[in-house]
Amino acid sequence: MRSFSEAATSQVVHGFGRGSKQLGIPTTNFPEQVVDNLPADIFTGINYGWASVGSGDVHKMVVSIGWNPYYKNTKSMETHIIHTFKEDFYGDILNVAVVGYLRPEKNFDSLESLISAIQGDTEEAKKRLDFPEHLKIKEDNFFQVSKSKTMNGH
Repeated sequence: MRSFSEAATSQVVHGFGRGSKQLGIPTTNFPEQVVDNLPADIFTGINYGWASVGSGDVHKMVVSIGWNPYYKNTKSMETHIIHTFKEDFYGDILNVAVVGYLRPEKNFDSLESLISAIQGDTEEAKKRLDFPEHLKIKEDNFFQVSKSKTMNGH
């Protein structure tokens, strides 16, 4: 039995072109069909957990699941991995394990308010992911299986 609420593995696709450019907070995006296949009871809003790209290391992350009222877009799953990567990884496989919920989606009166909220979400996620029950998920078989599949080319 997994100790996290949801997991997803998929190829990284080009998103809305705003994470890095408008917000200064790079995000990765799953294809629409992955988002459409999420369980109906998943909490939309801001969640947190762990993520890895390909067979790489597992990092803390914050993920927005839903419609993002500020941008008024279609349902999306935008993952901000709390790590600085040297290059883009479009086309690589992203593995995400959602372990907790931070807050519901909400609209903001300015881009600055949105950025401030995202920064606060990131800091809160970093703290919560240091809890022992969340740290153990970093070593979960989900990520190990993903690593061995990627490394063996299967």
